[in-house]
Amino acid sequence: MKLSKNFSLVEMTKSQTALRRGIDNTPHPNQVEHLERLCEAVLQPVRDHFDRPVTITSGYRCAELCVAIGSKPTSQHAKGQAADFEVPGVSNMEVAQWIADNLEFDQLILECYTGGNTGWIHCSYVHEPRKELLTYDRTNGYRKGLSMPENSRRA
Repeated sequence: MKLSKNFSLVEMTKSQTALRRGIDNTPHPNQVEHLERLCEAVLQPVRDHFDRPVTITSGYRCAELCVAIGSKPTSQHAKGQAADFEVPGVSNMEVAQWIADNLEFDQLILECYTGGNTGWIHCSYVHEPRKELLTYDRTNGYRKGLSMPENSRRA
């Protein structure tokens, strides 16, 4: 099933952990609707702007899968409202900044970024978006805005 021009339900629900553990990661119809909105509002515009495939590393995760990977069963991933992704060959900071400047989103997190194409981008979409910008790394945790980790900055 196509969710947008370049995104399918299969890629948005694929999970190696679910396969290994025998977890059924099939979304309900309302979660599929949320995934369609996410693809149309965020992922497809990113694909179109950068004219490159977008690699989804984590899309929909059922509550059981969220728990299996150490996430919360109330995660936006479990609602079909979030995806983790990157655009190969494009800096994750550049992609995140473009989203922040051009698209509606609920939460945009630049995760584990140390420069270039490192880490990944978490982005969610809901009907009334907060436009919350965050950066996360294991040393400094979450902080507001898009930034390099403190320990990666050159003096």
